[in-house]
Amino acid sequence: MMQFKKILRYVGIFLKYLSLVFFSFVAILPIVSCVITAFKTDTEYQSTNVMVMPESWFNFSNFIDAFQRANMGRAFINSTIVLICVLVVSTLVGTQLAYILNRFKFPGNGLIRNLFLFATLLPGIAMQIAVYEIMFKLGFINSLIGYIIMMCGTDVIAIYIYIQFFENISTSLDESAIVDGANYFTIFYRILLPLLKPAIVTSCILKGVGTYNEYYAANLYLQNKKLLPTVATSLYTFVGPLGSKYNLICAGVIISLLPALIVFITCQKQIYSGLTSGAVKG
Repeated sequence: MMQFKKILRYVGIFLKYLSLVFFSFVAILPIVSCVITAFKTDTEYQSTNVMVMPESWFNFSNFIDAFQRANMGRAFINSTIVLICVLVVSTLVGTQLAYILNRFKFPGNGLIRNLFLFATLLPGIAMQIAVYEIMFKLGFINSLIGYIIMMCGTDVIAIYIYIQFFENISTSLDESAIVDGANYFTIFYRILLPLLKPAIVTSCILKGVGTYNEYYAANLYLQNKKLLPTVATSLYTFVGPLGSKYNLICAGVIISLLPALIVFITCQKQIYSGLTSGAVKG
């Protein structure tokens, strides 16, 4: 019996690690295929499958061609402007809303929270007709400023993250500051906002990834692809009715991944600490 249990334990360990290896392979395979394809010439891509190694790993012509033809320099500038503005505005608005909803009890407080929860249940695509009409009436079509304002819409998930974090900050801090003569703005900006750093990091990661990779709204509202490309829309330069140049698309994908990879490597300590402290706080 003991021997049988020992065999079952080893079989369980084997199956556990086998599943980890398998799913890791499934996750890495598209990235490996993308890297291999990015270094292939047009002839190599058309005559070989995606997992056949390129003849030369020093063929950077695809990267240069993709960067120039897709206008990725302008796309990176536009995406950076949008990302910075959206994160700053969303953080300020979201933290202040959470501060008010958590610290101040007033008629309608619960109703507002429920409305935010109801908003998360509405599919975004169902509201696109109304949003497009508003953007058109305000003259925000083909306007980077209008696109930024639309993307700055408050993230409901972020608000709940901030509220959850506020609930774990003692109100005695507010009371002590009020006794010392501080007003509500001073309490928020000088005392509470610095304590929200882990939650802010968590929310910025979620919002930043969604904004950087956003394609649907960018393609719909930034219709001038020469002057107003973003990183996501620029990659579709090589997609057309006569065929798609996937070797150039893969090269563009790798180029678009580099800024995010650099940020992650540089700030991984802050990112990990923010996720572990902010996402499971409470």
